[in-house]
Amino acid sequence: MLLSLVLHTYSMRYVLPAAVMMGTAPTYVLAWGAWRLLSALLPARFYREVDDRLYTIYQSMVLFFFENYTGVQVIIYGDLPKNKENVIYLSNHQCTVDWIIADMLAIRQNALGHVRYVLKDGLKWLPLYGWYFSQHGGVYVKRSAKFNEKEMREKLRAQVKAETPMYLVIFPEGTRYNPEIPKVIADSQSFAEKEGLAILKHVLTPRVKATHVAIDTMKDYLDAVYDVTVAYEGTVDHKGQRKLAPSMTEFLCKECPRVHIFIDRIELKDIPEEQMYMRRWLHERFEIKDKLLIEFYDAKDSKRRNKFPGKSVHSKLSLKKTLPSLLFLGGLTASMLLTESGRKLYVKTWIYGTLIGCLWVSIKP
Repeated sequence: MLLSLVLHTYSMRYVLPAAVMMGTAPTYVLAWGAWRLLSALLPARFYREVDDRLYTIYQSMVLFFFENYTGVQVIIYGDLPKNKENVIYLSNHQCTVDWIIADMLAIRQNALGHVRYVLKDGLKWLPLYGWYFSQHGGVYVKRSAKFNEKEMREKLRAQVKAETPMYLVIFPEGTRYNPEIPKVIADSQSFAEKEGLAILKHVLTPRVKATHVAIDTMKDYLDAVYDVTVAYEGTVDHKGQRKLAPSMTEFLCKECPRVHIFIDRIELKDIPEEQMYMRRWLHERFEIKDKLLIEFYDAKDSKRRNKFPGKSVHSKLSLKKTLPSLLFLGGLTASMLLTESGRKLYVKTWIYGTLIGCLWVSIKP
């Protein structure tokens, strides 16, 4: 009985982080909404600057849990510039933690507030978050024939015109690589074979549309493209077969000891402009990712497994970067919940904020 209680408690280690991250969302939305109203008569750049700072506060609190709380070791390979840049971030996609990896890199460049995502359309219905991601510059896209190129271009042009700092995260595979759903992998490989492209083992065949629109629309505004390859240590079973990457819950339960991140900074002049040629270029980049992941998971020499080739840095995130945000948002939320009027406002924010957000994203992309 005691052992069962201990095991149950151990498995619930994600409850505190989840409660704080979700629990502070209404407080954050209220603070953002108040600033949105106050800044209505000010130049737009003032709104954007404070919005980015607010986003930095919330996301650095999130990183407190995903880095400091879990104690995960972040191993970085390749060339991550120290200074912030306007970039497109291209990465392989295997789990929801991939979103957090982009934040892990951005905070190390003091660019956390500039992170914006290209997201699948269904995520715009997330309570509070879906609406806010759109307000913060995120772009929702549909797949294949339903992809609306015009909408994406218009939103990105508006961001460029406003000189919005850009750290645009795109997952070109379009869906997560899941070794437990072999049909998706097989269909991806069949498509590559039919198109005369190299067949990939540890990533899916990338889709070029969103990447092409983003680069083509912002090519004169961007400093570089970051080609990022992510591997989560411990995702191989006893037979050497790749397992599912950790979910956010599993990650917060400290089930991933190390995350390995390989960054290749690519100059815009080295990327072809025509979509047809960019498609080939993007596939070649994913071939490089695949080779890195084959080395990571399948290297014949066991000493070469569980790491990428080349020099690496164990990058530890200071509590100074995250703890103040946790204390600030946690304190504001606790203060609100201590009074009856605060609790009513809190609940109404969840309810009406979600309803207004869903109405907004259904009308405006």
